[in-house]
Amino acid sequence: QVQLVESGGGLVQAGGSLSVSCAASGRTFSGYAMGWFRRAPGKDREFVAAITSSGRGVYADSVKGRFFISRDNAKNTVYLQMDSLKPEDTAVYYCAAASRVTLRDDWYDYWGQGTQVTVSS
Repeated sequence: QVQLVESGGGLVQAGGSLSVSCAASGRTFSGYAMGWFRRAPGKDREFVAAITSSGRGVYADSVKGRFFISRDNAKNTVYLQMDSLKPEDTAVYYCAAASRVTLRDDWYDYWGQGTQVTVSS
């Protein structure tokens, strides 16, 4: 089992920056690919970014160039740095763990409870 706890969400103005974190406990964190997803009100959950166990990131087109995913295996933590935020980035952000990096949410085995990010215009 892997337990994931997100933190760092909040309210920010459009154009601003915010960083969210996901702390993992349980099985060996370093062996998992980690992903960030988000769900906006009235919309389906969507892929945001993912990072391999070795640190290679992949991004959704909608956030490419604005968001940056990273991980610190010594701290069992994955981060999502969000810059140039837009009102359409408003959502609950979830981190998840999978055996391999993937854009498909149904391939992730473990999920956090989510953290709210709100971007005001």
